[in-house]
Amino acid sequence: MKIPKQMQSLVEDGVVDDVVSQLMSGKEASVYIVRCGDEIRCAKVYKEVNQRSFKQAVQYREGRKVKNSRRARAMEKGSKFGRGEQESVWQSAEVDALYALKAAGVRVPEPYGVVDGVLLMELITDDEGFVAPRLNDVTMSAEQALEDHAEMIEYIKRMLCAGIIHGDLSEFNVLVDEYGPVIIDLPQAVNASANNNAEWMFARDVNNMRSYYGQYVPELEKTEYAKEMWQLYQVGELFPDTQLTGLFTESDELADVEAILDEIDAARLEAETRELRKNESEQE
Repeated sequence: MKIPKQMQSLVEDGVVDDVVSQLMSGKEASVYIVRCGDEIRCAKVYKEVNQRSFKQAVQYREGRKVKNSRRARAMEKGSKFGRGEQESVWQSAEVDALYALKAAGVRVPEPYGVVDGVLLMELITDDEGFVAPRLNDVTMSAEQALEDHAEMIEYIKRMLCAGIIHGDLSEFNVLVDEYGPVIIDLPQAVNASANNNAEWMFARDVNNMRSYYGQYVPELEKTEYAKEMWQLYQVGELFPDTQLTGLFTESDELADVEAILDEIDAARLEAETRELRKNESEQE
């Protein structure tokens, strides 16, 4: 097939030997099947920002760290340079998440890096060597649904322990091969501890999985894995080997506002006292 413009340099440099076919065209990227030496891989070519229906929403970008202060200022001002840097950060977010999740024991495609804005990664196939179907295109027994849902909850737990939330997880962003589900599409991955929208995005991801598998196993609809995991995460008690139950009891205790304010005042007084002592010490 004709080589896409964005991949021309990869072919010329020998990173990609041949573009076999286009696999799909989504809201933020087009994916191609490519040959790299003796291996068949896939290449994700991100669309220009003005061509994407997914506009790098602010709620997804919040909390992403940019070490270079000049880049951060430019991105904040929205200059031409800043928009280019913002695009670079958006593209690198996915490969960074893939490497981190692979290390955390989450089934995601093996990443091979980003070259000239093109993400090269493992092509997920079924037991016959064909491209693996999306979860949305798969039917299964109740027994299989229970098994796969439990596996997805395990992956989501490990993701949260690694500080990452998918942010757009659904049956359309999961492939199914002979070993089970594989999570894909992570350019909008959310920083769990630094993003103010993290909790509701996490709950949406978990509950999307609950709803999908729940059509085969209705009792899954009664589970509350999202609330259970988030509560444990907030108090620092969620670990990769944490055994989850899917049960959660809402607290009916009212917050002691007066006690909280007293603690704030005490902390402020302590800080002021410490500063006063420091100033006195410097004057002696």
